[in-house]
Amino acid sequence: MTALLDDLQAMHLRRLLEAGLPLAARPYQALAERIGASEQAVLEQVRHWSEDGLFRRVGVVLKHRAMGFRANAMLVMNIPDEQVDEIGRRLGQAAGINLCYQRPRRLPDWPYNLFCMVHGREREQVCEQIEALLAEHQLSHVPHQLLFSTRAFKQCGGRYAPPAVRELAHG
Repeated sequence: MTALLDDLQAMHLRRLLEAGLPLAARPYQALAERIGASEQAVLEQVRHWSEDGLFRRVGVVLKHRAMGFRANAMLVMNIPDEQVDEIGRRLGQAAGINLCYQRPRRLPDWPYNLFCMVHGREREQVCEQIEALLAEHQLSHVPHQLLFSTRAFKQCGGRYAPPAVRELAHG
């Protein structure tokens, strides 16, 4: 593996990756230019970190409210444990579901273990979409709630470097 030139470059690359990939035709080339390395060295370092388990995937954080999607809701469901994996896979692939994941129940107050995020422009549209989804997957009878967002919180990608390293890389 062609290593990055030094540890400072690696720390700088981690900090840049935390901020997100640049919107460029060749984002890894743009990162390489910022840290004074080759595109190949950056790609190999990212591949190495991925193989070491630093991160599992590269994703996109969309600012959905800025795109006009203001009726955002989390569908929470109480799915039998023996069915949650299969139902979660199906719903995770369903049109309109942007995110689907399992979480532990917090009994007695919170019986829900499957969460599905839906973004829409109008609240009524999201409600109709959820009703159709539940009917299509024969889940209308399953205990569930639809929780609409009332405000947006800061969205950001993963953090790869410990705080002390991030502070050094900013300096």
